[in-house]
Amino acid sequence: MSKLSRRQLITNGLVTVAGASGLAVAAKLAARHGLIPPDSGTLYGAGATLTYAAQRLLTRHTLAREFDRTQISKDPFANEVEPLGKEFERLQQGGFGEWRLTVDGMAARPASFSLADLRGFPSRSHITMIQCEEGWSYIAEWSGVPLAYLLDRVGALPQVRYVVYRSFQHGWWESIDMADALHPQTLVALGMNGADLPMPFGGPLRLRVARQLGYKNVKYLTRLTLTDSLKHFGKGLGSASPEFGYAWYAGI
Repeated sequence: MSKLSRRQLITNGLVTVAGASGLAVAAKLAARHGLIPPDSGTLYGAGATLTYAAQRLLTRHTLAREFDRTQISKDPFANEVEPLGKEFERLQQGGFGEWRLTVDGMAARPASFSLADLRGFPSRSHITMIQCEEGWSYIAEWSGVPLAYLLDRVGALPQVRYVVYRSFQHGWWESIDMADALHPQTLVALGMNGADLPMPFGGPLRLRVARQLGYKNVKYLTRLTLTDSLKHFGKGLGSASPEFGYAWYAGI
């Protein structure tokens, strides 16, 4: 082997080591600034990470497009929901007076709120489009309590990174990071198009995440859990669930 080829070999080796070191440093920086999604270790993890990091760096505070009232869809689409059981029927017959939204986890003041409580809190509304990965979409006016207000009310701890939210539907849950949780358009929705939220659309309560696809907008909301990790939550609707195959980040 000539001196030149040895020199090239050594140089290439140093470049490789430097590149690997650079990637390691970049990974540490990304993790430190919350730019790595929970599904980064999956088959499409690298692409998911780049997409998520780019969105968070470039569009963290961007608002979803809001529409004029004249653009509200006349016939909004609601996915068919399997019967929710006798307990749901009992709650519905009672006007959902006994419905509760529990907020727990990493909170200084965990609480449980009735619909009457929620209606007494500051509210916001927006006319936005909800889009589904199945291909349908519609425009509606959503009203409810900003999730950011509830997180402040229960005293979310500084180390909270995610909000996990659960449905009355057995096994249905999802999660968002704090960028979406604190976003001004993210609502605990009680109303739609000027009336109480209809049952087919998630009534009496759903999470409305205006910057996320439909499966992140879980219906029949019953619990919010504040956490610094998703590792111990098992399989939800997103990337942790191979049977659905959804990505954890569903930003639009």
